[in-house]
Amino acid sequence: MMSWWPRACQRCSLTGVVTRRGPRCPSNGRGELQFGAAVRGCSSSSSPSLQGEVRVRFAPSPTGFLHLGGLRTALYNYIFAKKYGGAFVLRLEDTDQSRLVPGAAASIEDMLEWAGVPPDESPRRGGPVGPYLQSQRLDLYSQTAQQLVESGHAYYCFCSPQRLELLKKEALRAGQTPRYDNRCRHLRADQVQEKLAKGAPHVIRFRLEAGIEPFQDMIFGWNRHEVAQVEGDPVVIKADGFPTYHLANIVDDHYMKISHVLRGSEWLISTSKHLLMYQALGWKPPTFGHLPLLMNKDGSKLSKRQGDIFIQSFQRAGILPEALLDITTNCGSGFNTNRMGRRIDELISEFNPSKITTHSALLDLEKLPEFNRIHLEQRIGDEEQCLLLIKDLQVQIQQAYTAEIQDEEVLHEDYIRRVLHLRKGHISSLKELVSPGYSYLWVRPSFSSQQVAALTSEAPRIASLVLRLIEERGEELALDQLSKDLKTLAKQTKATKYREVMKLLRLALSGLQQGPSVAEMMVSLGPAEISHRFRKLLPLSETS
Repeated sequence: MMSWWPRACQRCSLTGVVTRRGPRCPSNGRGELQFGAAVRGCSSSSSPSLQGEVRVRFAPSPTGFLHLGGLRTALYNYIFAKKYGGAFVLRLEDTDQSRLVPGAAASIEDMLEWAGVPPDESPRRGGPVGPYLQSQRLDLYSQTAQQLVESGHAYYCFCSPQRLELLKKEALRAGQTPRYDNRCRHLRADQVQEKLAKGAPHVIRFRLEAGIEPFQDMIFGWNRHEVAQVEGDPVVIKADGFPTYHLANIVDDHYMKISHVLRGSEWLISTSKHLLMYQALGWKPPTFGHLPLLMNKDGSKLSKRQGDIFIQSFQRAGILPEALLDITTNCGSGFNTNRMGRRIDELISEFNPSKITTHSALLDLEKLPEFNRIHLEQRIGDEEQCLLLIKDLQVQIQQAYTAEIQDEEVLHEDYIRRVLHLRKGHISSLKELVSPGYSYLWVRPSFSSQQVAALTSEAPRIASLVLRLIEERGEELALDQLSKDLKTLAKQTKATKYREVMKLLRLALSGLQQGPSVAEMMVSLGPAEISHRFRKLLPLSETS
């Protein structure tokens, strides 16, 4: 299906406005498609000329914590707002009070800020059209529902839960999709007043009408869903006085002056229903765009039950926020390039709505370490970001090795900076540097005389050569020069092969059998620490 932002521009002979070629245009039937209600002009660039202020929203329910699918929706809204100089609004749809998760509301905003896509308006930040919690806007929903009832577009429904459950069972037994039979739609006014006077439990339902007008979706093109033929009249106000999503989202979008609704494609079939409500209220609807779903790499649904897709899980695992943003856009569409390593400013710059497709985005989380490695390398290369990494790593080192650190020098800023720059491009996460494989950087290793003897009988001589080399080179050790020096040193030990010499040096430096090159280990540790570790290999008489 053609994208809503096609490439060619024409002028609509009927409306006199610039249009974009696409699915059939209801204005002139010539295959021309208006660039939504927002367009006033066209340029050769990919950025449209939008009428009025661009305002988009991310409206999750705090019935759970933020996951990758939600972050991706928030990200596209944020990028859209920043691309066109608009506002990004966070609204929490907390009307399903029975399913609220304690702490989820605050966590959602925390994770957006951590990810680098902070809202301009939100429950925490406030704003001109708040409150931004739906539970604090109940009077507004109630007034709107009453307006619909008074205009004949909604009605009171007194059907009991038992009756509704019976309808559902009968439909399933008959192999049909369960739907409300609209029974209370036909109650007389006196019957309604009598039940209300008696305090009968009730909900308010919106009256669905046939003859839905088609609407332009920014991504999926022209759509129309005859909801009245397949659905019963939906509840808009529940028995507890809280609104359902269908009413609350259009009321809030209207009063919060939302210009564009970018949400998951699972809401595409509900949009006709929402447009009926806009029409009934006499409100101008926003422009809708339904983003293709984020799926697993095998095409299966990205389930929130997978604990590892929650943003907090990635944060705890040491994944950088820019790596998450990069991988979730890299696997999808909407950008001029598809390269790895893009940061948020580059994503905004390269955003091209005409490239958003209807195809699902297939996410391969096995590639996430590589994305993280690239972005970690970029952070290390930036002086300001590197300082933040140093402070983070200092905390991690102290937490991991508090009781074992023998020299506080390993917590020094210059020492950690040197380690980061030497490992730049080799590690995918800071957490790797506090793993056992890198413990030698923070804690002096232990090894036995038997381990040394198994490698060579020339350990004291090799240690002496190393100590002399370090003394000659002084405080500044260069990686390339040191690699050459070590090869020369190995040749001076006739009875021991180069391979065994390197094994001994590695053992003395780290207590390990593998890891970075011996030369890199030595440059990381520095001359003073190298000397301390190699003196262990000298006879007791030489070290005293």
